[in-house]
Amino acid sequence: MQIIMHPIGVIHSPYKEPRDTPIQGIFKPDIEAWVELSEEYRDGLADLEGFSHAILLYYFHKSSKEQIKGKPFLEDAEHGIFAIRSPHRPNHIGLSIVRICAIAGNKLHFKEVDVLDQTPVLDIKPYAKHFDVRDNVVSGWLDKHFEGGHPPESTIVG
Repeated sequence: MQIIMHPIGVIHSPYKEPRDTPIQGIFKPDIEAWVELSEEYRDGLADLEGFSHAILLYYFHKSSKEQIKGKPFLEDAEHGIFAIRSPHRPNHIGLSIVRICAIAGNKLHFKEVDVLDQTPVLDIKPYAKHFDVRDNVVSGWLDKHFEGGHPPESTIVG
């Protein structure tokens, strides 16, 4: 089976190179960016302003390889690709939860950016605490890096 997707817009971000990007947007919460949707999808932003956060699904357009195992930025050990958030995965699909700042026309302005400039957007979904928050979560190999409730020292890719 073949699946063909087309971008609905593009992300405009201050991050031009992977080495400058935080491993997750919450580690640089005040950095701003925006999604510029194609005009035909503009009306799809209606009512999203009532949400504090959104989920962005996008294509890792700078990744030219596919791996089944990879080394995450917090470790020297390799892990299976489905246990890390590397861009070098099958289909190169990325996911980010962002904090909505404003919606104007065909633009969704947001903070908590961890995406490169010119990244193609595949979809936008509302983040809903009623569906998306879970209790008793275990985060595998990541848990040791956040012991005591403190983030790791290095949260920037490069």
